[in-house]
Amino acid sequence: MGGNSPCASCKLLRRRCAKDCIFAPYFPSDDPHKFAIVHKVFGASNVSKMLQELPVHQRPDAVSSLVYEANARVRDPVYGCVGAISYLQNQVSQLQMQLAVAQAEILCIQMQQEPALPTTPQIDPDDKSFLLHNNFPQFLNFSSSSNVIQDSLKERESLWT
Repeated sequence: MGGNSPCASCKLLRRRCAKDCIFAPYFPSDDPHKFAIVHKVFGASNVSKMLQELPVHQRPDAVSSLVYEANARVRDPVYGCVGAISYLQNQVSQLQMQLAVAQAEILCIQMQQEPALPTTPQIDPDDKSFLLHNNFPQFLNFSSSSNVIQDSLKERESLWT
């Protein structure tokens, strides 16, 4: 900042804070831990290069991401924030499964509580199993069509006479 109070990075690096210090807007002196953790994980030189390559309007978001990633790396040196993201994705997946099970249970309970409505069976002319289940013995002889016709004619004669 160039004034009396150097930014957190200049304090940690023990150097004079210039007016055009790239760290000053993003690492204020009142939060030294923020820069310390980023410096520990990425190094001051790398952070400086990253910030210089970005347009000014994207730098605050980049610093926020660097701080988040640095904190995650300190907690989990192997996976960093990817470990946290993976954990959260697994948690979401488990919760979605629990939600689906709960919705299925609700549907089952609703189906049990509704009164059963009588339904009339729909007859499909191609479905021979319907004929078997509904006791239509006159149509069961499929060996030849003439037998079926003759059987049905015999029954008609008995009905009319």
